[in-house]
Amino acid sequence: MFAQNTTHLGTAFKQYFEIVPALTKELKREAYYIRHSVYCEDLGYEPTQPDKFELDEYDAYALHLLIHSIKQDAFIGCVRIITPPTDDPNWLLPFEKACINTLNRSIIDPGKLPRKQIAEVSRLAVLSSFRQRKGEANSPISLSDNDLSPSPAPRFPYIPLGLYYGAVELARLYNIKVLFLLTEERLANHFNKLGIQIKFIGSPVNHRGLRFPSMVNVNKTIDSIRPIFRPLYQAIAEDIKAELEKKNH
Repeated sequence: MFAQNTTHLGTAFKQYFEIVPALTKELKREAYYIRHSVYCEDLGYEPTQPDKFELDEYDAYALHLLIHSIKQDAFIGCVRIITPPTDDPNWLLPFEKACINTLNRSIIDPGKLPRKQIAEVSRLAVLSSFRQRKGEANSPISLSDNDLSPSPAPRFPYIPLGLYYGAVELARLYNIKVLFLLTEERLANHFNKLGIQIKFIGSPVNHRGLRFPSMVNVNKTIDSIRPIFRPLYQAIAEDIKAELEKKNH
């Protein structure tokens, strides 16, 4: 599928990037800064703030991840996982509010699942200097058909795939079974081609463009990672495990 040697995706990833759980106030501020750059300044989704940080009421209940560029020695992307702070099914995740009338509850009904085992992926963002390719100016991350083409030599999408694999592994470590998200159809299709199984669970809503309510089964996704991607996932999982162990000692 890919022109380059994919046997060493994990080794190659660690040469250029590392996934870092944002476990401190300082690291969370790095995520808020990236989000402001992308969501406020580049895309205009949110109003700009004097302190250059973009955050909302859900950040208090979220797990945050960063991707660090080793060569640049800078944080270049982020993602968060919003976890319900209560078992009360009346406390709704953002996607539940946005899709209250469009979810197909015969596929899955979030309101009937244990709240501690579900979460929502959101605020996936990558700094513009790492996603400036044709047609990507209006997207918070960089992933296109060019990344999936066998010819001539695609640039492997380490950054978006690293953030999503990181989110899945962090969810597993916190015993989260199902991740929900609102996503563009095109982006979901790209991720599915890369082995992340994103399933649509309802009709689209207009949220910064047309977005589909979707789900990722955490354990199923991990179990079904294709062999060529397994070293990449393991490298990311090692980064996260090392940081969590550091915090606990």
